[in-house]
Amino acid sequence: MKKSITTIFVAASVAAISQTNWKLDASHSKLGFSVTHMMVSEVEGKFKLYEGTVSSKSDIDFTDAKINFSADAASINTENDKRDEHLKSPDFFDVAKFQKITFEATSMKPLAKVKTEYDLEGNLTMHGVTKKIKLKAIGAPNVIKDPYGNFKYGFKVKGKINRKDFGLKWNAALEAGGMVVSEEVTLDINIELNKA
Repeated sequence: MKKSITTIFVAASVAAISQTNWKLDASHSKLGFSVTHMMVSEVEGKFKLYEGTVSSKSDIDFTDAKINFSADAASINTENDKRDEHLKSPDFFDVAKFQKITFEATSMKPLAKVKTEYDLEGNLTMHGVTKKIKLKAIGAPNVIKDPYGNFKYGFKVKGKINRKDFGLKWNAALEAGGMVVSEEVTLDINIELNKA
């Protein structure tokens, strides 16, 4: 029995050592989104304050990586102060009550043909509501060493969510039909990671 426990402990220790830990480089990343406005154009926005950590199997293998991200909801920015204040209000994010937006990965599976592309699933919590979402993560071809000795890797992450699923239900009808703001939100995320 002791031998079995020792074997399990050693195996777990080796697995932990072989993992690669990463930290989000927020100065070179973007947590962006867009919505359709008035049925005719796209309005883009982003969150300015966020942080995250990733633990991968190796420098280049992110299969089932442990991923945790959080954003400050009050840092939303669409380059329009009046619109941003509305988005922070109870009509949308209600940042006084729900300060954080979080994402925790539950599955990250490589696509068969391209090893650096993944189907990413996880739990997104926003406005006090947690829902499982599916995203596409496209990794860089290689890990790069910058001039300061930091090892870096990056992902382009794409996906769509319905804001009403998270209780962000405000809208207004247009006389010609349709709504002022689309329910569908397109996510446009660039992630640069520093190897810990």
